[in-house]
Amino acid sequence: MLRSEARSWLESKLPSERVAEIADSGAGWDADVWAQMAALGWIGLSAPPEAGGAGMTFLEEAVLFEEFGRALFPGPFFSTVGLCLPALEAAPELCGRAAAGEITLALAWAERPGPLTLFEPGDYGTKAVRADGGWTLTGEKILVPDAGVVSHFVVAAGTAEGPGLFVAEGAGERSSTMDSTRAFGSVRFDDASAVMVAGPQEFGGLLGRIRLRAHCALALEAVGVAEAALVMAVDHSKTRSQFGRPIGAYQAVSHQVADTYMDVELARSLAYWAAWCVAEADPGAPAAVAAAKSFAAEAAVRACERSTQVHGGMGFTWEHMLHRYYKRAQWIDAFDGYGHAHRTVIADSLLP
Repeated sequence: MLRSEARSWLESKLPSERVAEIADSGAGWDADVWAQMAALGWIGLSAPPEAGGAGMTFLEEAVLFEEFGRALFPGPFFSTVGLCLPALEAAPELCGRAAAGEITLALAWAERPGPLTLFEPGDYGTKAVRADGGWTLTGEKILVPDAGVVSHFVVAAGTAEGPGLFVAEGAGERSSTMDSTRAFGSVRFDDASAVMVAGPQEFGGLLGRIRLRAHCALALEAVGVAEAALVMAVDHSKTRSQFGRPIGAYQAVSHQVADTYMDVELARSLAYWAAWCVAEADPGAPAAVAAAKSFAAEAAVRACERSTQVHGGMGFTWEHMLHRYYKRAQWIDAFDGYGHAHRTVIADSLLP
């Protein structure tokens, strides 16, 4: 029911023409659509009821991540829900505001010259200091997803006792990146007031949970992207004719479509296995998530490339949606390391 409702709603509110309009406008999102999503309960789906959420699990959210990937959703859903929701457990008031759609958030961890990935230890140049019973932040963060869209940031920063996570308001600056539906950006803090949501003792465990959740969410998005590319290839191969026959009748086309179908099904199996592991805090979650992220992201890239070949010259045009899906697939594949980086996690679990 959730999948059916999400798909029909996204198709009505964000058809491909509207997605392209938002992407090309530079706005990055539609605030009215975000408010409607909050009213549907999707933003706080896994947040506890006492914080304004629905009290469901990441497994239910997995359905939304896949459908949002299929629709190429332009907005800070991954940033707010995929990256930041676990950090708000210690701040129920902020969690409630996020679930209600009043604020949007992005995780800000990367810096020059590092750390750049969620795997790296937190030797952060951004610092948090105590001030008037609270905290202030000073420093600059880069490679922040949806930085130019969100109102608040969950910031990884160093303290005198060790790294911690803090929530602060900020105005990010959008960068010119390949995927205009989810642009990276930067944000700078100059003695900005902040709320600590994880101290040095909780930091490592919480960041690990965020990493697993984010990687799994992107694997699910990748499944949606790959399925969308597959549907476009199938539809085109049925309606486009050459030499008096639909092009799908030729093996050069049908084999590419069949290969994509197999990739999508395997990627979906891996992604939902990983989602269950994350939802249940299963000990096998790191390997499951690494398998899902590495395979599903690469499968989405392959699906878009094959679909482009099936479409012929049309697949290379700016007007066609394929190039936007291809850019999102590339974004997902590159996030926090390409597939080989995640396969080392699998190797480590098999060969301790």
